[in-house]
Amino acid sequence: MRWLYLAIVVLFVAALIIFVFQNKDSVSMSFLWLGVTLPLAVLVVIVYVLGALSGGSLYALLRRSVAGSRRV
Repeated sequence: MRWLYLAIVVLFVAALIIFVFQNKDSVSMSFLWLGVTLPLAVLVVIVYVLGALSGGSLYALLRRSVAGSRRV
Protein backbone atom coordinates (compact mmCIF):
# COMPACT_ATOMS: atom_id res chain seq x y z
CA MET A 1 0.00 0.00 0.00
CA ARG A 2 2.94 2.32 0.68
CA TRP A 3 4.03 2.01 -2.97
CA LEU A 4 0.57 3.03 -4.14
CA TYR A 5 0.68 6.18 -2.03
CA LEU A 6 4.19 6.93 -3.26
CA ALA A 7 3.06 6.50 -6.89
CA ILE A 8 0.12 8.85 -6.34
CA VAL A 9 2.39 11.50 -4.80
CA VAL A 10 4.92 11.17 -7.63
CA LEU A 11 2.15 11.52 -10.26
CA PHE A 12 0.73 14.55 -8.46
CA VAL A 13 4.13 16.25 -8.24
CA ALA A 14 4.85 15.47 -11.91
CA ALA A 15 1.50 16.97 -12.94
CA LEU A 16 2.21 20.01 -10.77
CA ILE A 17 5.64 20.55 -12.36
CA ILE A 18 4.16 20.23 -15.86
CA PHE A 19 1.42 22.72 -14.91
CA VAL A 20 3.96 25.24 -13.62
CA PHE A 21 6.12 25.06 -16.74
CA GLN A 22 3.14 25.37 -19.08
CA ASN A 23 1.58 28.34 -17.25
CA LYS A 24 4.34 30.91 -16.89
CA ASP A 25 2.32 33.74 -18.45
CA SER A 26 1.38 36.55 -16.11
CA VAL A 27 -2.26 37.24 -15.43
CA SER A 28 -3.95 40.11 -13.62
CA MET A 29 -6.37 39.50 -10.80
CA SER A 30 -8.34 42.07 -8.86
CA PHE A 31 -10.53 41.72 -5.81
CA LEU A 32 -12.23 44.78 -4.35
CA TRP A 33 -9.48 47.41 -4.32
CA LEU A 34 -6.56 44.97 -4.48
CA GLY A 35 -4.92 44.12 -7.78
CA VAL A 36 -2.02 41.81 -8.54
CA THR A 37 -0.21 40.54 -11.63
CA LEU A 38 1.54 37.20 -11.17
CA PRO A 39 2.18 34.02 -13.13
CA LEU A 40 -0.93 31.85 -13.34
CA ALA A 41 0.73 28.95 -11.53
CA VAL A 42 1.58 31.16 -8.53
CA LEU A 43 -2.00 32.43 -8.32
CA VAL A 44 -3.36 28.89 -8.49
CA VAL A 45 -1.07 27.81 -5.64
CA ILE A 46 -2.13 30.81 -3.54
CA VAL A 47 -5.82 30.09 -4.14
CA TYR A 48 -5.24 26.40 -3.36
CA VAL A 49 -3.54 27.20 -0.04
CA LEU A 50 -6.27 29.68 0.93
CA GLY A 51 -8.92 27.10 0.06
CA ALA A 52 -7.15 24.41 2.07
CA LEU A 53 -6.89 26.72 5.08
CA SER A 54 -10.52 27.78 4.93
CA GLY A 55 -11.71 24.21 4.28
CA GLY A 56 -9.66 22.87 7.17
CA SER A 57 -10.96 25.58 9.46
CA LEU A 58 -14.55 24.86 8.45
CA TYR A 59 -14.03 21.13 8.98
CA ALA A 60 -12.57 21.72 12.45
CA LEU A 61 -15.43 24.06 13.35
CA LEU A 62 -18.06 21.55 12.23
CA ARG A 63 -16.30 18.69 14.01
CA ARG A 64 -16.17 20.68 17.24
CA SER A 65 -19.82 21.65 16.84
CA VAL A 66 -20.91 18.03 16.32
CA ALA A 67 -18.78 16.82 19.22
CA GLY A 68 -20.26 19.53 21.46
CA SER A 69 -23.81 18.62 20.52
CA ARG A 70 -23.22 14.94 21.35
CA ARG A 71 -22.04 15.77 24.89
CA VAL A 72 -25.29 17.45 25.86
